[in-house]
Amino acid sequence: MKKALIVFGGWDGHQPDLVAKRFEKLLKNEGFEVTVSDTLDAFNSLEELLKLELIVPVWTMAEITAEQCKNVSEAVNSGVGMAGCHGGMSDAFRNDVNWQFITGGQWVAHPGNDGIEFMTNIKCNSSVITEGIRDFKVKSEQYYLHVDPAVEVLATTRFPIADGPHTTNGCVDVPNMWTKRWGAGRVFYSALGHHDDIFDIEEAQTTMLRGMLWAAAGKAYAKKDSEKNQ
Repeated sequence: MKKALIVFGGWDGHQPDLVAKRFEKLLKNEGFEVTVSDTLDAFNSLEELLKLELIVPVWTMAEITAEQCKNVSEAVNSGVGMAGCHGGMSDAFRNDVNWQFITGGQWVAHPGNDGIEFMTNIKCNSSVITEGIRDFKVKSEQYYLHVDPAVEVLATTRFPIADGPHTTNGCVDVPNMWTKRWGAGRVFYSALGHHDDIFDIEEAQTTMLRGMLWAAAGKAYAKKDSEKNQ
């Protein structure tokens, strides 16, 4: 059976407990054995992480030890997938640049705060994650992110909407959904998910679930590639 680890905690404003429960249910419905942990000690054992198909961080504004981050990095590098959303992944460990390198981006602002109505614009690509998904509207926090240029952008959102000093730069499309590779591992991120109910929007939940499944599937491909090269 495929195994997933969901680690939740940090700032309560992002409802990490509710998001973790939703993701647990989605993955169990797809046949995963899911372990849910409310402590970062779940990252202490590389041996245990290597048994997984998927790591799902749901943890905002905390500190991770160098050893914990190294273990996650090595697990994903080996083929274990990683998928997350909103600040639970892109603002999990603000002071750890290695975490940002793995995940592909870092939150820096949400002009106008919560309640901004914006579009998620789906990029034209061949990704199974966004197949059949059209642009959709969200009322939430609109994340302005600093993004790794190596990511494959699946969706963007256009700034500015809210007023602020950033508006003098004119219109800019900021990635808010992407995939990337970390060694043999697959990484998926969605900027949506300020509160759990964002995933009541069908497109938001569908892309999140597909992203988790896509990331988790990478381990099997990594194993096949390794066997071919032996």
